[in-house]
Amino acid sequence: MAAGGARLLTSGRGKFEEPVVSRQVPKLLTLVVADILPDLAVSLGVHCGFPSRSMEDAALPPEQDMTNADTTAPDTAAPAAEAEVAGGAHLLGFSDEILLHILSHVPSTDLVVNVRHVCRKLAALSLDKSLVHTVLLQKDYQASEDKVKQLVKVIGREIQQLSMAGCYWLSGVTIERVARCRSLVKVNLSGCHLTSLRLSKVLSALQQLRSLAIDVSPGFDASQLSSECRATLSRVRELKQTLFTPSYGVVPCCASLQKLLLYFEILDHSREGDMLSGQLMVGQSNVPHYQNLRIFYARLAPGYVNQEVVRLYLTVLSDRTPENLHAFLISVPGSFSESGATKNLLESMARNVALDALQLPKSWLNGSSLLQHMKFNNPFYFSFSRCTLSGGHLIQRVINDGKDLRSLASLNLSGCVHCLSPDSLLRKAEDDIDSSILETLVASCCNLRHLNLSAAHHHSPEGLGRHLCHLLARLCHLRSLSLPVCSVADSAPRADRAPAQPAMHAVPRGFGKKVRIGVQTCPSPFTDQQPSSAFWSLMRNLPFLEHLELIGSNFSSAMPRNEPAIRNSLPPCSRAQKVGDSEVAAIGQLAFLRHLTLAQLPGILTGSALVSIGLQCQQLQSLSLANLGMMGKVAYMPALSDMLKHCRRLKDLRLEQPYFNANAQFFQALSQCTSLQRLCLVSRSGTLQPDAVLAFMARCLHVIVCHMFTGESLVTCKSLQQSLLSFQAERPALNVVIFPLLHEDLTDVIRDVPMVHLDEITLFKSRVAEEPPNLWW
Repeated sequence: MAAGGARLLTSGRGKFEEPVVSRQVPKLLTLVVADILPDLAVSLGVHCGFPSRSMEDAALPPEQDMTNADTTAPDTAAPAAEAEVAGGAHLLGFSDEILLHILSHVPSTDLVVNVRHVCRKLAALSLDKSLVHTVLLQKDYQASEDKVKQLVKVIGREIQQLSMAGCYWLSGVTIERVARCRSLVKVNLSGCHLTSLRLSKVLSALQQLRSLAIDVSPGFDASQLSSECRATLSRVRELKQTLFTPSYGVVPCCASLQKLLLYFEILDHSREGDMLSGQLMVGQSNVPHYQNLRIFYARLAPGYVNQEVVRLYLTVLSDRTPENLHAFLISVPGSFSESGATKNLLESMARNVALDALQLPKSWLNGSSLLQHMKFNNPFYFSFSRCTLSGGHLIQRVINDGKDLRSLASLNLSGCVHCLSPDSLLRKAEDDIDSSILETLVASCCNLRHLNLSAAHHHSPEGLGRHLCHLLARLCHLRSLSLPVCSVADSAPRADRAPAQPAMHAVPRGFGKKVRIGVQTCPSPFTDQQPSSAFWSLMRNLPFLEHLELIGSNFSSAMPRNEPAIRNSLPPCSRAQKVGDSEVAAIGQLAFLRHLTLAQLPGILTGSALVSIGLQCQQLQSLSLANLGMMGKVAYMPALSDMLKHCRRLKDLRLEQPYFNANAQFFQALSQCTSLQRLCLVSRSGTLQPDAVLAFMARCLHVIVCHMFTGESLVTCKSLQQSLLSFQAERPALNVVIFPLLHEDLTDVIRDVPMVHLDEITLFKSRVAEEPPNLWW
């Protein structure tokens, strides 16, 4: 029991099954807890931008082991002044349920290292089962070697779910201490340094393990796994495996697999330039066990070796299709030709299983009648990305002429250029969509939460209620949405209409810039008069949207995966020219927006909409901007600087813009994003000021990723990178890459970036409906 007779909450960290907490804790507390935490940090000593409270000043002696402390003793250790928060409320006066809810937002390492030493009551609450049952260390970039060791020492035996995904800065010796958490049921070690021998030692001690995530790196040898390790693996039901070398990994040892997730990150060439083979390594020819499989997912990075290796996995699967298979997903960039084994597999699936989730390579679906024969039960995820699926086929074969698909939660139609058009495959980019197809889709899939329509030209026809935005506004459950820029433009004007005149308003002054007259600006966020355009209506009807992407139909990042940088790009769609600051300002209506991507918007003139977004979208955590306005000049720089002043919760910023000048003014504005952790700048012919970068890093203590790919010389880049690495002593997770964008060795540099950063911020991609929701815990 927690102090004061508090009911133990055991549903996992930060999640409460019983509604008691929600009745006692105001809903506002959940929204403003990030504002409370800085004040809480002063009294508790957590690392929220404040100096940690020293052990000498703690209410309890540092040498006292709080695991044996008398938690029922009178709570008089902490001075009252140290437990006060804004408004004069006494922190310890809150109920235990409220305190547990607040503490659930504090990193686990801080709970053990700092909070539990403040007073007896907080010591007891910090070790409450609801907080130590599940420990999430991913993206806890302040989790040093010593903190993790102490964490395992104090609460290791209580932890049942542990995620250390992406903790690349921790040594193998520290990772090995996971073996002391003998009650573990789920553990995620993706991105951690683990040899075959260390993996064997860890798994040998985890007899209750049922869910595992690991990397399989070059040098992995399954013959080094002990019998105790193999026994543990034989009971594992969920396996996520990231392959950096051709191998079956530990799959042949997992005889009880029900969920298998495979991420293929094998390069075609070694660092020395040698071609790699797709054949499995010696000793890796054991047959995987698929008989109990329910979910099969494979995501491939570009490269022929990845395709050759996944074929070997699929060959075994094709011999006998699991009877309980209900999710089959393969994500492949580019083309991936069918083989005899895959054809047999698909035919067997069509005969014997009813799926709930499906994603196939585009070459397997194009021109195929496969979808017509597939059976679906209660589908929750479909992805037909880059397929030539026409609107007619979508309605007939997937939606079954308007069949009720209320179970469908996520739909990915990115790159499906014909999916909202009639059956004719001769459609041109400037042709309008068939609104009736989209209307049927919206009516049938009324509970969609994630929808991706990017990388296509979806032009709306004229007519009341026929605009794409008006139809999508009916999907009131949407939480993430990706659209091509041209799709949100109002219908093409008729020849008998006079063109609209540009707005005559002032734009934000930025750093003392003079007011410019005659340019398009956004409506004031403080006025009741708002435009009646289709996009404004869409944003108004989706108030709970958390993730939004507006990406130009022809946009391609200058940094593709495993290839040299792209020097030229396709011009934007002509309709995208109509989407300017006044339209983009509609995004400011999304009070719960957390992730925003804007790419290839040529109609952005001054960026005044960015200020509106910064002011109103106070929950924004991730921002990606690419190719806004004119390519030869960054006209929105003053507005961006004004925007950044208001982005107090921004953690990730990715900026891709040719000729961008990363000067002192930019970094001074960026320094006001006090929560910023990761920065990626991609600029062909761009420049930077090394002194400004160093000053920025010195001010922003939480920044652990600094990636800059510009037009600067190799000497300048190497010198700056070496200087930035001096911050690594205080920031163990620091990852710095400063390199010329068009240098021939860029691909070799990129391969050393930790996968968690490469996948989430360094490389550009659409992330809406990229994977099924809750694919991994």
